[in-house]
Parts: sequence; C-alpha cells; structure tokens
Amino acid sequence: MKIAILKEIRDGETRVAASVESVKKLTALGHEIIIEKDAGIGASINDADYEAVGAKIAAKPVDVLKGAELLLKVRRPTEDELKIIPKGAGVVAFFNPHGDKALIEACAKAGVIAFSTEFTPRITRAQSMDALSSQANLAGYRTVIEAAELYGRSFPMMMTAAGTVAAAKCFVMGAGVAGLQAIATARRLGAIVTATDVRPAAKEQVGSLGAKFIAVEDDEFKAAETAAGYAKPMSAEYQAKQAELVKEHIAKQDIVITTALIPGRPAPVLVTEEMVAGMKTGSIIIDMAVEAGGNCPLSKKDEVVITKNGVKIAGFSNLPGRLAADSSNLYAKNLLNLMPLLTAKEGNAFAPDYDDEVIKGMLLTKDGAIVHPALNS
Repeated sequence: MKIAILKEIRDGETRVAASVESVKKLTALGHEIIIEKDAGIGASINDADYEAVGAKIAAKPVDVLKGAELLLKVRRPTEDELKIIPKGAGVVAFFNPHGDKALIEACAKAGVIAFSTEFTPRITRAQSMDALSSQANLAGYRTVIEAAELYGRSFPMMMTAAGTVAAAKCFVMGAGVAGLQAIATARRLGAIVTATDVRPAAKEQVGSLGAKFIAVEDDEFKAAETAAGYAKPMSAEYQAKQAELVKEHIAKQDIVITTALIPGRPAPVLVTEEMVAGMKTGSIIIDMAVEAGGNCPLSKKDEVVITKNGVKIAGFSNLPGRLAADSSNLYAKNLLNLMPLLTAKEGNAFAPDYDDEVIKGMLLTKDGAIVHPALNS
C-alpha cells in the first residue's frame, strides 16, 4: 500500500503523523511511504532520518498524494488538500467531526474514506490506538509546565535561612486523562493539589495520586458517568451546588487548571467571572477546553488574558504541539497499531475491516456519504 504523510499546515501545527520508528516498521511490512519535504521538522525529524528507514521524500503535496491509498495526518485536511487526495483513499486524522461538519461533508463529496481519531472506541483492545488519550496525556503534563512558567513562583515548599516559601496550591477541574496527568505532574513539582470531577470513579483515581477530591457527592453525582466513561451533563441544581463549593475553594488557590469537555457539546463553564474576581492577584488559570469554547468565559484562544484583579488566564489550543517530538512519536504509534484493521490480510492493500467495531466507531465517510450515526442525527 502507498501511504502518504503530508506536512501539517493547519493552525501552526508542529506535529507529524509518522515517526522514524513507525516508518521503519511500515516499510518492513512492505508498504511504500511517501513523505512531504520537511514534514517532520517541527517534531525534530529530518528528511534524512525518514529516508534512512526506507521512506521517499517528495517536494509537493500533489506528488506525495499521487497514487496514495492511505493518507495519515494529524489535523483534518484543508479544502485545498482535499482537492488532491485520490478518490477512494483513506484518511486518518483528528477531524474535529462535531466542530467542522462542512469539512466532513466535503470529504464525503470528494469520495474520501475518512476515519476520525477522536471517535476511537474506548474499549480495552483499542487503547493502543487511542490517539485522543495519548495526546491528552502529554497535554496534561504540559499544562502544568505552562502554569509554572506563568506563576513565577515556586511550586514546592522551600525552607531557607531567609525564610520559608509556601507550596503552591493547584486545583485541577476534570480528572480525565489530561486532568490526572496534570495532578500527577503538579504533585511531582511539589504543589498541594486538589481536584474535582462529576464522575464518581474519579474520586479514587484522584486520591491514588495524592490529591484531595472536592465535589458535592449527592445521588446525581453517583450516576454522572456514561457507559463509555464520559461525564454526563449535570442538572442546573447540581451545577449551582457545585459552583458554590468551587467558588469558596477557588478563592484560596494559586493555580486552576480546567479540562472539562463533553463530546459534541460546547465546553461547560466551570470558572465564572465572579469566581475569577474572587481569586488572588497573581493566580493562574489554564483553560484546556478553550478550543471548544472554554471552561472560563474570559479565556481567549492562544492568548494570556490578565484581568483587572491580576489573574492570568491562558488558553493554549494545541498543548501537545508544544511537545511535538514526543506527541508525534505517540501518535505515530497509535496509527501503527491501527494499521492491521486498515490492511488486507494478504497483499497489504488498503482494505478496512468495516465489520470491526473500532473501524465502525472511527468511520466518518464512505461511498460518498457521511456514515457515522453521531453526525447524521
């Protein structure tokens, strides 16, 4: 199979969909890998590194895609890229399916077979293919590093001859993959960490990392998780009770990290303007949900907002891209693990197993139509 790798051009993306290791393994399996010139530069991979393990380098996207059966990308194709993808070719990428329906419709019209990494089913055997989780893990780590830089003070308590420096107080809102990694990282840096989540299972996970759990634990809280492991939307009554608890707690914090996302919906507001007004001067909010509207109404995409009372609110939209080498390596491994489900058992041709539950879950478009049920409702 001829597999194409393009240089990412959307939103200043620094990652790449192929690592040296993944290319080495794919070529060993008999696949032909064509990579656009300088595609890996942002992830510290030179063209020569790819060529050394069997890849071919092409200067222009049209040359990369000529005859390609499968295109592996980080971000969804642009409209210009879509025009030169061969009809019937497969495309695997972060498609942002709920946020860019027009692009999904364009993929169907172009005859592209699109697979969304966001829709990888959360089942045990698909864990190694779950790119959303691998990238969220690194994002959770990076958000604490960004917070430490903006905070400008020490995270751990320090006792010196000149006096004692108090430990930073860090509050993580949302204990999914990114939130749990943020908790672990803040703890490693020496902060006093608390966390909240609407999913009951999160309490034990938060505690296992040495953080204190903060939540209104009523009957609604005990039933606030879907079978797929996602948080359910909470009632207005619960939100009001939780908001009051958070308001009191957040006023005492130095750093607040928000991570809450609900698939297919705008990000829920967790930190209101009133809460921000009650925070201490010099406090930091990192809004990891800024691309989906944000967990704080004051956050702005890829900006650091400083409020009148001196609170810094940062909304970084591509945290994994700030760790491009590692995030690209993990993403490439996710795609490598997916390949057996996209490849014929004999001959290595592009032949997705459309009966497999992983492929069914990821498939967006096929035969000129949008086929995913979540996009046809």
